[in-house]
Amino acid sequence: MFEHTKFTDNFKPTIGADFSNKDVEIEGKPVTLQIWDTAGQERYQSLGTAFYRGADCCLLVYDITNQWSFDNLQSWKENFLKKSMVTQPDDFPLMVIGNKADLAEESRAVSQADAQDWCKKNGDHMFLETSASKNENVEAAFLQIATRALRRQEQMREKLATQMVNS
Repeated sequence: MFEHTKFTDNFKPTIGADFSNKDVEIEGKPVTLQIWDTAGQERYQSLGTAFYRGADCCLLVYDITNQWSFDNLQSWKENFLKKSMVTQPDDFPLMVIGNKADLAEESRAVSQADAQDWCKKNGDHMFLETSASKNENVEAAFLQIATRALRRQEQMREKLATQMVNS
């Protein structure tokens, strides 16, 4: 898990939602990431509203060895955007993560090209493949999406300040 900087083989799938904090540095500033891990299974989707509202960014994670998880990206995205009630969803920081990139290529069910194509066609989202078990690209994913979220917040503050001056 990213917040603990180590992977455990005893990790159990998320049931409902899990929460943690991680202190990082972004562009020279200390930032505390508040990470909500929500389950992707249909039976937990009704829990999303409480967890999604107020989010500054979103990581949609699928398993590169599981076509079903990739096929659910669109519904997960729509569900998140609907329940989070974000303003300006077209520029909301969203990243797609293909996890388990450490597994043998013959285990792969979703090609990197297919995932990149989906991201391009569905909002030009950021994309990375990661390996949680090998801790590859996990921190990079969080830092990239958090940086994008912070920049978006700054742009929104500047826009609001300009509107206030002009009114």
